[in-house]
Amino acid sequence: MNLPELFGENVFNDSVQKDTLPNEVYKALRATIDAGKTIDVSIAGTVASAMKKWAISKGATHYTHWFQPLTGLTAEKHDSFIEPEGDKVIMRLTGKSLIIGESDASSFPSGGSRATYMARGYTAWDPTSPAFVKEGTLYIPTVFVSYTGETLDKKAPLLRSMTAIDKQAKRILKLFGIDCKKVATTVGPEQEYFLIPEEEYLKRKDLRLCGRTLFGAPLTRGQELEDHYFGAIKKKVGDFMRDLDRELWSYGVLSKTKHNEVAPAQHEMAPVFSTTNVAVDANMLTMELMKSVAKKHGLVCLLHEKPFQGINGSGKHNNWSMSTDTGLNLLNPGENPESNTLFKLVLTAVVKAVDDYQGILRASVASAGNDHRLGADEAPPAIMSVYLGDQLGAIVDSIVKGQNYVRGEKTECSIGVPESPIFPKDATDRNRTSPFAFTGNKFEFRSLGSQANVSDANIVLNTIVADAFEQFADELEGKKDIEKAANAVIARELKKHYRIIFNLDGYGPEWEGEAAKRGLLNNKNTADAVPVCYEEKNIEVYVKQGVYTKEEAVARADIRLENYTKIINIEALTMIEMAKRDVIPAVSDFVAELCQNLASKQAVMENLPCNAEKELITKLSDLNDKTAAAVKKLESDLGGINKEEVRASSQAMAHVIIPDMQEVRKLVDEMETLTSSDYWPYPTYFDILYGVN
Repeated sequence: MNLPELFGENVFNDSVQKDTLPNEVYKALRATIDAGKTIDVSIAGTVASAMKKWAISKGATHYTHWFQPLTGLTAEKHDSFIEPEGDKVIMRLTGKSLIIGESDASSFPSGGSRATYMARGYTAWDPTSPAFVKEGTLYIPTVFVSYTGETLDKKAPLLRSMTAIDKQAKRILKLFGIDCKKVATTVGPEQEYFLIPEEEYLKRKDLRLCGRTLFGAPLTRGQELEDHYFGAIKKKVGDFMRDLDRELWSYGVLSKTKHNEVAPAQHEMAPVFSTTNVAVDANMLTMELMKSVAKKHGLVCLLHEKPFQGINGSGKHNNWSMSTDTGLNLLNPGENPESNTLFKLVLTAVVKAVDDYQGILRASVASAGNDHRLGADEAPPAIMSVYLGDQLGAIVDSIVKGQNYVRGEKTECSIGVPESPIFPKDATDRNRTSPFAFTGNKFEFRSLGSQANVSDANIVLNTIVADAFEQFADELEGKKDIEKAANAVIARELKKHYRIIFNLDGYGPEWEGEAAKRGLLNNKNTADAVPVCYEEKNIEVYVKQGVYTKEEAVARADIRLENYTKIINIEALTMIEMAKRDVIPAVSDFVAELCQNLASKQAVMENLPCNAEKELITKLSDLNDKTAAAVKKLESDLGGINKEEVRASSQAMAHVIIPDMQEVRKLVDEMETLTSSDYWPYPTYFDILYGVN
């Protein structure tokens, strides 16, 4: 494998554009991509023709406008290149077809912003994210809007948020005499996932319908030995990872790292940073390819945040930073961060943004699946806080307390063996319990769920930091002594927002109480987290930065609650069906066999004690009766919810239905441990998680 030749071979990337486009057209397109200039419509026909010829050379017969509706997934409608010419056909992609497409918008979520009978929607080319060929189709990344102009996707507001932070960050940089054409946010979303045997997956109705197990007794050996984490990769998994890397590299996805994660059958892929909208597209493609490549190996890739109870679930760490087109990373502290006023001002803006808008930042990662992880000692708490580490923490403390910062001595590490190298010790440790941690030259937002579209979190991050930049720029522009004025702003704002900084153990039992004293939000589930999105302050920041209209902001909150309600409803119905049709009859049959065995033994010897059989019969019969009653209660409570009222129904799902489901599960999981494996209707956790060799 020649990796440099393989990388990006299926992508209409910069080198292909340079080779296939006339020089003036290439320059005009790059001006849009690199400097954010409005696309020159006059070049569209030339670009479309070159793109079509290149795609056909890769075996493409169709093209599609690839977009990200508010389902959180991707969508595509394929059109062939063929057009009639007499009694023959020619292959054509026009400039208009490249730039604008039409899709039926009636069946996609809109949060009530569009009537379902109003069907027209438009897809519009995003030239900053490269097109690619996959399975005979040219994929053109696009945004998706309604006939009346409302955004119906996650890409359009993401691009708007990137424009907002670009505009306001350049104002901050100009104060310090730094000119640039563009400031772009960059993201490297790490992706965790499970791989399980397809044959076992197909036997589990809950996995197929819900993406997670609704029942499952704990493993006798889970992750407690910590032997899976970074352990040797099994051959079948290794074969999958190699094929996945080849696929990702061919699509220009910067897959860098792969390893076993903490839980059995859990793994991770980490990419190199790229511009946010490109990284989002790459991550959506990555999740699709993980599933398709797994199938080729007789495996199923699970991206649900918590497919198995009792072991770690999967997240997606969102490594976020800001860089200029000249290569300046705004979150690089440099050798002397205590005297780097620009860095301190940028850092302060981020701290202020997270504190001011902690509610919508938490809501951006809220989902039915992610609720199982947050605050469960495997992921950050649901409480938003910022980790700065020892060095930056000490600098901030000195500013807040009005004291001189005393710089610590640089230290080196050695294991005390002559042959071992001596290496410098980092100024700051890492904190895996923090939801928003500074990690050297970026912030790692660790709260995202594994199946999330990372646009949601980055829209919020970009918007709220842009807002902080705007407030700082408004105050500082025109000041004669920028250093003095900026340091005054830094001191004032760090004191005001000091409560959001927490450098200790986020899993510690005392943190919830301490966070409450500080006035920090602790919304533990989606139903409680999302309502803050309706607050005027939280809507206004989107409107002010040009990211959402008020109607669009409200619609997205409604959609998040509606989706949450639908998912819990599907899970509850699936649980009811599995319990009534599979579990209860299976246990009843096993009890019947035990009774027959008991009767047979006592027929031979009337006074034979048979205590084991009697105790087991009594125990299982009692549990089966309790399960039937618990299922009946779940069914009744579920039927009493008006699911058209999304805010009220989401509360009922969180605080009535989920506790009902937990009670059913507790009973069923106990019965699994007592029922013969010959009778149990589903593969167990052992079968699923230890089934890959």
